[in-house]
Amino acid sequence: MPGLIYLTKHQKNATNKTMKRSLSQTNFYTQLAKQQGYPARSVFKLKEIQDKYRLFNTGNNILDLGCAPGSWLVYLSNIIGPKGRVIGLDLVDVKIKLPANVSTIKTDINDNHILAFPALQTKFDAVVSDLAPHITGIKETDTQNSLELWQTALKISQAVLKPQGKFICKMFDNEFSEDFIKQVKKHFKQIRKFRPQATPKSSREFYVVAGR
Repeated sequence: MPGLIYLTKHQKNATNKTMKRSLSQTNFYTQLAKQQGYPARSVFKLKEIQDKYRLFNTGNNILDLGCAPGSWLVYLSNIIGPKGRVIGLDLVDVKIKLPANVSTIKTDINDNHILAFPALQTKFDAVVSDLAPHITGIKETDTQNSLELWQTALKISQAVLKPQGKFICKMFDNEFSEDFIKQVKKHFKQIRKFRPQATPKSSREFYVVAGR
């Protein structure tokens, strides 16, 4: 039948091995997160970024976009200490108990009035975005939705960051990613692409790490 792709036995075995490695890696980090008291394995991606670039410091104010289920909030709160502040934004509630230096706002980041929230009237040392669209399975729709989230995160960062602020944004390698990175370069002096080891090998996910 036209349109079907048939794999050889060797190709099937290779594909199955790749999937098993990715699942094994995902399960490892998921279990490790639970052991350490984090609700999701994504915490290890941010930890790798921090270990490599040392972006966050004691006393920082940080804005976390797409903060649920809360792993980044908890991790960042430990770094910045009681004199710092983490504000998280998400469409859904964060259900875990949060430290005293963390607060969240349930909102749509695409809301035109989002910057009117009193908590966002301050300036932030860093904006971190782990935003991802709801996957429809339609490639054109999913890539367009991803781009819109990246652009919104960048726009918010430009409104709230301090002069020496940092911007960390989760991205996916697609037809729009390089053009978006060029947009980021217009606003930041240092741009790095980073793929954490905690990211499954089968994923096209990576992070842009930018500093003014």
